[in-house]
Amino acid sequence: MSLPPELEKVIELTRTHNRWRRFECINLIASENVMSPLAEAAYLTDMMHRYAEGKPRRRYYQGNVYTDEVELLVMDLMGKLLKVMYVEPRPVSGTVANAVVFRVLANPGDRALIAPVQAGAHVSHTKFGTLGALGIEHLELPFDLDSWNVDVDRAVRMIEELKPKFVTLGASVYLFPHPTKEIAAAAHSVGAKVVHDVAHVLGLIAGNRWPNPIHEGADVATSSTHKTFPGPQGGVVFTDDEEMYKQVSRYVFPWFVSNHHLHRLPAMAVTAIEMTHFGEQYADQIVRNSRAFAEALAEEGFKVLAEHLGYTMSHTIVVDVRPHGGGAKVAKILEDANIIVNKNLLPWDPPEAVRDPSGIRLGTQEMTRFGMKEDDFRYLARLIREVAIDGRDPGEVRKKVVEFRKNFLEVKYGFDVPKHLEESPIKIPMLL
Repeated sequence: MSLPPELEKVIELTRTHNRWRRFECINLIASENVMSPLAEAAYLTDMMHRYAEGKPRRRYYQGNVYTDEVELLVMDLMGKLLKVMYVEPRPVSGTVANAVVFRVLANPGDRALIAPVQAGAHVSHTKFGTLGALGIEHLELPFDLDSWNVDVDRAVRMIEELKPKFVTLGASVYLFPHPTKEIAAAAHSVGAKVVHDVAHVLGLIAGNRWPNPIHEGADVATSSTHKTFPGPQGGVVFTDDEEMYKQVSRYVFPWFVSNHHLHRLPAMAVTAIEMTHFGEQYADQIVRNSRAFAEALAEEGFKVLAEHLGYTMSHTIVVDVRPHGGGAKVAKILEDANIIVNKNLLPWDPPEAVRDPSGIRLGTQEMTRFGMKEDDFRYLARLIREVAIDGRDPGEVRKKVVEFRKNFLEVKYGFDVPKHLEESPIKIPMLL
């Protein structure tokens, strides 16, 4: 029996996407990554069809004998990897993790202090996103462009004056660690809590290349699990505060999550084990690649921000592309060349510039996982110059990108599917 034409179209679109993004593009989106072959195999299991409301061994559904054990294993593995006491893996995204914690810490009408959106705060931290949906008042911390960071002295005075319920640190443009110790001391002096969103740098924390905010005074940390931490899409909350953990767990279900997408859990466990074995090597290479890439982009004629600070300490690089037509134009012509970046607000942009901001954001974590090293990123900087500065036809540069990408098709810093499992039902049948 032949397939319906609509089904053929779905399959062909999916296959085309897989070929394009996985084998023909250079992906520099700072919020994305790829799982290892084994984690992908563990993701595509019968667990994706099942429900497990509640906590392990205290479910409201039967049939969770094995999913309970996997979830408990994830909590143990992530706790050891991050060196924390309590891990809540049930939020289905970093935004949901933020929503849970924000609601634990504040009621509608209460105040929260956040980093400015233009300086990298995630939309979920703001009145435009989750914070606003919860009815919590959004007040912005002062930002110091010279240090590309929260202005500590002014922030401390704001905290002491405004006495918010909580302060949120962390960002989606996160070049340098935020001053957790100083902010936590000020917040705690007025009875406020500190939430640190480490979605972008969780893998760097796991790889001991970035400070763990829990160890620096933050009360609770939130994260997604698919950026520098190369796991399945999902969320996590972690803390050393037992009462905080209990409250978060009570609010995850039933307030914000019913079923928590169980097939994430074995893939997350595989990734946690991989990061235990390869995390330091991977995180170190990410940071080295970022610095080499930033330096190379500057040498090619781009205005890479935070030069006086060494450009970046993370996976992220930010470039002011106003001289080359602005963020929207540059992101589009690079996509035409199969180089995938995103346009991004810079600190001097007004919020309404979100559709055509001054900058682009680039991340090194995914291509590092495919094996790119410093010299490879230097070559990539030349290709970006050809498109964005020299005005070369993106279609011509695309040919170079496709050929270059052939050198980076296998995932590194992870495990392959063992031979004895290759014919098992858990093997992932990707539509290639």
